[in-house]
Amino acid sequence: MDEINLVEMAKAKPSDKRPYDQNAHDETARIMQICNACRYCEGFCAVFPAMTQSREFDVADTAYLANLCHHCGACYYACQYAPPHEFGVNVPAVLAERRAETYADYAWPRPLGQLFARNGLVVSMAIVAGLAITLGLMLAMIAPHLFWGVHLGEGAFYQVMPHNVMAGIPLVITAFTLLAMGIGASRFWRDVGAGWPGWQGLTEAISAAGSLKYLGGDNAGDGPGCPVGDDRNSHNRRHAHHLTFYGFMLCFAATSTGTIYHYVFGWQAPYGYFSLPVILGTVGGVMLCWGTAWLWQLKRAMAEEMKSLRHLGMDYAFIWLLFWVSATGLALLALRETGLMGLMLAIHLALVYVLFLVLPYSKFVHSLYRSIALILYSVKR
Repeated sequence: MDEINLVEMAKAKPSDKRPYDQNAHDETARIMQICNACRYCEGFCAVFPAMTQSREFDVADTAYLANLCHHCGACYYACQYAPPHEFGVNVPAVLAERRAETYADYAWPRPLGQLFARNGLVVSMAIVAGLAITLGLMLAMIAPHLFWGVHLGEGAFYQVMPHNVMAGIPLVITAFTLLAMGIGASRFWRDVGAGWPGWQGLTEAISAAGSLKYLGGDNAGDGPGCPVGDDRNSHNRRHAHHLTFYGFMLCFAATSTGTIYHYVFGWQAPYGYFSLPVILGTVGGVMLCWGTAWLWQLKRAMAEEMKSLRHLGMDYAFIWLLFWVSATGLALLALRETGLMGLMLAIHLALVYVLFLVLPYSKFVHSLYRSIALILYSVKR
């Protein structure tokens, strides 16, 4: 494809009068066509080999490519057509815009996805504040002597809030969350045309998703890391993601172990400081606090021109919620034998409930869509 055709592509920018989602798709398709003619970045990650399998890009294609992107930024710094060039090729920013829109487009119910996409951080903070105040006032007014009292030994938490209530609310929220994420993932799977990749392809896709193989500026998975804007590369984003993921899994293991303790052995929380649920939860909580704070700092330090400015609130919301869920969980552990236990319990539960409520509309769903995109990548290869 010659230079004249590339210039024509560059001029084919979408009109600002169109709906924004159409603009993002059109801009993604325009840039992918330019990249397809250039192919300088073909070795950077899975996006560019996947891109070469098409000559034109429909809405499903741009959604698929956007969710293959790990937003490392290597292609932006290497691109000869990046701003201020007249072609204005900015792959990380445009794919981030298109990727964020897939969260809202495939969300169920869709109005909730669109609401969260507009300003996820403010919406999350408002819901947390409302729930915390409601829970706190309700518990404090019903039995202030229990809410502000000191409770020790097994079943202390249930002196403040009955177990059936404490467990029933998240059970309903979790059922809704799984249904919403299942519908969203099935819609994305259907639209992008993902099929069965075989066991080897499935294993490769799961491995690539779990190891963040392409978050390093190299299609082989052993690249120098993400550019940090001053001719250096770093694996900090990979390390921060791993801290966050494995911290979350340890906290999930702590909750699962506590559930077994309660329903199988009849042991009631809070458990001893050296019990398995507390050890797992403490280590996982520290890792979550560390990982999410690190991700927040790395996201803020990222070059402004590579960010999806319209959707930063949605990106920050999930990190913010994870940090405060883990931080208040650790605070509850430290204060559980004081008169502040009831207050910390109300705040912590409000954060946990909101975290699971917004999972289908937050950056968390990218883990689902990226996995599906990697499965399709294995199929197409």
